[in-house]
Amino acid sequence: MTKIILVAASIGAVAGLVAALCGVGGGVIMVPAFVMLLGLSQKEAVATSLTSIILISLFATVKNHSNHLVNWPIAVACAGLGGVVSWFAADLLSFLSNQALTRIFAILMIGVGLRMLFQK
Repeated sequence: MTKIILVAASIGAVAGLVAALCGVGGGVIMVPAFVMLLGLSQKEAVATSLTSIILISLFATVKNHSNHLVNWPIAVACAGLGGVVSWFAADLLSFLSNQALTRIFAILMIGVGLRMLFQK
């Protein structure tokens, strides 16, 4: 179980870094939409996405918990280190240009998309 918690915490650390720079979950939809449809800068879009996801995640978590789908030990380990890393990584947002941030976001999306496309 200790190994599982360490892996979950590591996943959280990477997720925290990516979240702070690219937005989380709905950021795949929200960040590009905020930029293209609402004219927000990449930085504003990421920050707005992260803020919006709080309530969205809360509602989904309550429902998923009631459906007995949440593995709480893994979720807590992942969120714990992920939260700490995202706190510090959010400072990177102010140092990166919108262009650099857009490229990071695009590379991440292409990489994840390719992996999903070719995964067996």
